[in-house]
Amino acid sequence: MADKKGKNRGLGRGLSALMADVNQDIAPQPEQAPRRADMRIPVERIFPNPDQPRRAFNDDALQELAASIAEKGIIQPLIVRSHPKSDGTYEIVAGERRWRASQIAKLHEIPVIVREYSDTEVLEVAIIENIQRADLNPIDEGTGYRQLMQKFGHTQEQLSTVLGKSRSHIANAMRLLNLPETVHKLLIDGRLSAGHARALVGNDDATKLADHIVRNGLSVRDAERLAKSGIKPKGKASAGKKTAIKDADTAQIEAELSAALGMKVSIDHSAGSESGRLSVNYRNLDQLDDLLRALFRG
Repeated sequence: MADKKGKNRGLGRGLSALMADVNQDIAPQPEQAPRRADMRIPVERIFPNPDQPRRAFNDDALQELAASIAEKGIIQPLIVRSHPKSDGTYEIVAGERRWRASQIAKLHEIPVIVREYSDTEVLEVAIIENIQRADLNPIDEGTGYRQLMQKFGHTQEQLSTVLGKSRSHIANAMRLLNLPETVHKLLIDGRLSAGHARALVGNDDATKLADHIVRNGLSVRDAERLAKSGIKPKGKASAGKKTAIKDADTAQIEAELSAALGMKVSIDHSAGSESGRLSVNYRNLDQLDDLLRALFRG
């Protein structure tokens, strides 16, 4: 019941309060003193959140953090809640990296701030915390925005206001999710920038073009030109069917629908008429369920 209540409470002051905790937890301003811990808890009585969206932790970064903690201790306490399934233990809401690094540094106790969060709020905080991280890759960022919209019903305008991101930034981040998994990997690995990848959204040859961009070290401008013209075949030009170029309005509508649904949307407008075809591509049955809920909502 508490979880359902948390899901229906809307954005408003609820998410603003969560944002305050996350922002304090991530990076307090220089003029602010670190948050005072409610208590110190043995490391073995603290457990990670099994639904934490971010599963990968860079080993080198953890070792650096562990060295800092061993020398200076933990400056910002972790945010935890009482474990819902085990009395006397706690579940991490924010700060899993510090918990992992503390174990490497062989700390026996760590400072925590205890909050009474519902399951829904814990997931929201975890997603928001990830989005606010400076080292987040573009795919994880776009996934975070999509989760906040699909799981909690937040709009791009609401997220823009509360997270301090422009609506276009959020929309563009979500558009990258429509690219093939092969392109996602290039983005996650840092071999392709978000600017390069945006030029490939909706292009049927996105994988081939992305590989060409990486191998030849093309600039974003070059990538945009390549996406429009395609890779020119060597030797004689192939006598294939020419691909119709969509007008700017149609391309913009495709982009906005793709960002709103989190799926690739294609519009094929019949020349000289008012009819056409709208195609929505889903990657799995979960996405199909999301689409059906969006269509029949209300």
